[in-house]
Amino acid sequence: MAAKHPRVSYSLLVFLLLALCFFGSVHGLLKPSDCQPRCQIRCSATSHKKPCMFFCLKCCAQCLCVPPGTYGNKQMCPCYNNWKTKGGGPKCP
Repeated sequence: MAAKHPRVSYSLLVFLLLALCFFGSVHGLLKPSDCQPRCQIRCSATSHKKPCMFFCLKCCAQCLCVPPGTYGNKQMCPCYNNWKTKGGGPKCP
């Protein structure tokens, strides 16, 4: 069947590779060098940029994951989401 429809197979393969690249980078497969730009996006909407960047970079270095967007979506990064302060609050922005 793949021999009869090589364009469809190729298109599906390209789509799957793109999806893997996107979701892989969200789910803990970041390289340490990816943390700075991801945290800049994550902290772009806050008025407390320095502390946000400090904790985001710390969390990214530990978890190799930063949730997409400027707020929420923490379920996309379980390590990032579950890391708590001594008081039980969220450690990662």
